[in-house]
Amino acid sequence: MPATIRLANLADLDPVAALFDAYRQFYAQPADPALARRFIQARLAEGSSLILLAEDASGRVIAFTQLYPLFDSVGAVPSFILYDLYVDTAARRQGAARALMVEAVNEARRRGAGRVELQTARDNLPAQALYEGLGWKRDNDFFVYAIQP
Repeated sequence: MPATIRLANLADLDPVAALFDAYRQFYAQPADPALARRFIQARLAEGSSLILLAEDASGRVIAFTQLYPLFDSVGAVPSFILYDLYVDTAARRQGAARALMVEAVNEARRRGAGRVELQTARDNLPAQALYEGLGWKRDNDFFVYAIQP
């Protein structure tokens, strides 16, 4: 049975924070459940991001994605950056990531967004296959720059 996708709310704080902590560990950050909980709680309380979650048939939260609102100045429309996507290791290869990606685009469209973008590591080939399989296009025209202030 496919995962059920819905917007997270404060009642989902604990399971989403646990997945967020696992997500951070995937990116070589130390486990820090308290930090993960504080960060997710702030996002949900402030409404400063959209967090969609995937539940299995029993209602257990198995995956999430987080989108941050931006603005597309050239198009003069809102946009989003899909920053986080994580599926619990025991729930992988069951379609939760795909379902989250589809619903993230649908939610952005409902909110009037003209664009959703994301970044991924060059060596994250499974993620790239998922994105391209859903019609996402790789940008080969622009470089991404970053600085740590």
